Amino acid sequence: MKRKGFGFYFRIYRKILAQDLKSKMSYRADFIISTIGMIFTNIAGFVSFWILFRNFSSINGWGYYEMLFLYGFSLVSLTPVQCLFDNNWSLRQYVYSGDFIKYCFRPINLFFYYQSEVFDIKGLGQLAFGIGTIAYSWANMDLPFDVLALLKLIVFLITASLIMISLQNAAAASCFWIQNSFYVLDLVFRFKDYAKYPVTIFSPVFRFIFTFIMPIAFIAYYPSLVILRPDEVPILSWLSPVIGVIFFIISYKIWMYGAKKYSGTGS
Repeated sequence: MKRKGFGFYFRIYRKILAQDLKSKMSYRADFIISTIGMIFTNIAGFVSFWILFRNFSSINGWGYYEMLFLYGFSLVSLTPVQCLFDNNWSLRQYVYSGDFIKYCFRPINLFFYYQSEVFDIKGLGQLAFGIGTIAYSWANMDLPFDVLALLKLIVFLITASLIMISLQNAAAASCFWIQNSFYVLDLVFRFKDYAKYPVTIFSPVFRFIFTFIMPIAFIAYYPSLVILRPDEVPILSWLSPVIGVIFFIISYKIWMYGAKKYSGTGS
């Protein structure tokens, strides 16, 4: 069978996305309410930092605008997993009901086909809010802004997002082996709330966990140091793009291994 290239999958995804957006826009009230709810949730996080820093000038050496930058960075880096991989939340239902079998007979990549079915457009509101938060904090810290700085920001945002995508892929794939896999996925997802904080504010034990076991420190902290503190960037920050790619490949292999072992209800 001839190997299909990027152009083929891009055309397929564009058609699937168009159909998915049409179906979602037929329920505009639900879309509007959900989007507003997400925006207010993010605003609540913004306000919590404002309240916190009314009482403290800094937290373990991290100022108000630096913390806001981390918050905005985490929101933007988490957007791809929400928009593009939201169907992972339904994976266990398809597997347990036996309906997942329908994805196994199409002549395209199984992982692509399943994930491309759903695009969570509400995540675009989070993306806009995150970009606005980054811009606001950037301007107030008087950080230099040029083409190189923008390129660094984009590259490290993309690679940081691979960490959360990888964690969710692996957690969702647990449904191929674990009956109550929802709790695995939910636990991993809840860890994202810690991504908006610098890992240095945690105890050494949690620093180790958040760096090497549940690597949420790579969602915002380590990548953002390249922008925030360019004179003291640790080696883990420069390695974060490589780590992100490696984790994504591993999670993809786990997901595909489980999917290929799947044989219908009762597997």
